[in-house]
Amino acid sequence: MNEEYDVIVLGTGLTECILSGIMSVKGKKVLHMDRNSYYGAESASITPLDDLYKRFNLPGNPPESMGKGRDWNVDLIPKFLMANGQLVRMLLITEVTRYLDFKVIEGSYVYKKNTVHKVPSTETEALSSSLMGLFEKRRFRRFLLFVSSFDVNDPKSMEGVDPHKTTMREVFKKFDLGPDIMEFTGHSLALYRTDEYLEQPCLVTINRIKLYSESLARYGKSPYLYPLYGLGELPQGFARLSAIYGGTYMLNKPIEEIVVEDGKVVGVKSEGELARCKQLICDPSYITDRATKVGQVIRAICIMSHPIKSTNEANSCQIIIPQNQVNRKHDIYVCMVSSAHNVAAAGKYVAIVSTTVETGDPEKEIKPALDLLEPVEQKFVSVSDQYAPTDMGTDSQIFISRSYDATTHFETTCDDIKDIYRRMTGVDFDFTEMERKKKDIFGDAAE
Repeated sequence: MNEEYDVIVLGTGLTECILSGIMSVKGKKVLHMDRNSYYGAESASITPLDDLYKRFNLPGNPPESMGKGRDWNVDLIPKFLMANGQLVRMLLITEVTRYLDFKVIEGSYVYKKNTVHKVPSTETEALSSSLMGLFEKRRFRRFLLFVSSFDVNDPKSMEGVDPHKTTMREVFKKFDLGPDIMEFTGHSLALYRTDEYLEQPCLVTINRIKLYSESLARYGKSPYLYPLYGLGELPQGFARLSAIYGGTYMLNKPIEEIVVEDGKVVGVKSEGELARCKQLICDPSYITDRATKVGQVIRAICIMSHPIKSTNEANSCQIIIPQNQVNRKHDIYVCMVSSAHNVAAAGKYVAIVSTTVETGDPEKEIKPALDLLEPVEQKFVSVSDQYAPTDMGTDSQIFISRSYDATTHFETTCDDIKDIYRRMTGVDFDFTEMERKKKDIFGDAAE
């Protein structure tokens, strides 16, 4: 332990493990520690099922009807991967995909007027969808064609829209799209949690809709992927990457002190020994005095013996309940996976509901989603504080990740990773540079 490292990483959440892998590939000497005995920290998958009961302080053991405890790998934080998103790109470039197998999520749904509707995944589905009337469908199709051909380098494709000045509300107005289509597009395709985007420049939203469409085009059923055996496989995959490039891992290490001298981190003390470092990456739980609470997220893990009604008996799906449908400021999300993904016993389904907390009674806030899941055999409810760093690390060289939000994809997590990387290195994260680094070490075999 009494060694000097370029980077020490505390916590094995996905953000920390990806950064650990990236820094190792860059040739940095990395030490990675976690106070827990398992990988994943807040983004772990819990196995066996008995451990989930203990974690939520439920009395007794799981009933026999739940099958073997080892058949379960239950995510604490529900998220899917956008098939064409940043995390999939990171997985492909670093070749962490060799440690993982993925399945396409079978469907994406949206809640409207107390009913679940499939988000159209093809032009045929769009034409038969009950989400829109006939004339709306035509206008919506014109809007989607505009989005797919929109190119900031080709003024003709913009049709008079200024990507940096025209608001998204003005774009919707241009195509004569009403409130229902705006809601469905903003929340089910662009995947916004609130309506703030409507008054902001349209380019980000157009790019988000493009990401959804391109992800959907890759596999057809939905734009989402999910790893077999649960999301806990992701941090473990990046931990292996770090180890291949010389990173050192230590689980079950109590962190006694982060040592700072003259305002700058110099090391981490564990079990009486000091490991020295030039830079430190950690999740907010390791250094609470340099982070601030920015909100709360409620999550309810629900075990069922049936698929969700109105989802065509899907083994996996996402349901978005837009804020306006239930008089809220934030959307409610449902992610469901099943025994088909090696995360539950045969014939069992795991649906996880999540949203940003708005009141003093968080469980009441998710009732519309819980009602869709009935009957539920067992429920595990948690309310987690969300933190963001107050110290950006410029002087201290301490780089703190943000807590996982309520969204059901990893795009915001990837944005945080790129932001930390920029603050640590002074340059933007470059996917092509990662590919070059691998070639330098493995030669053409890295292609």
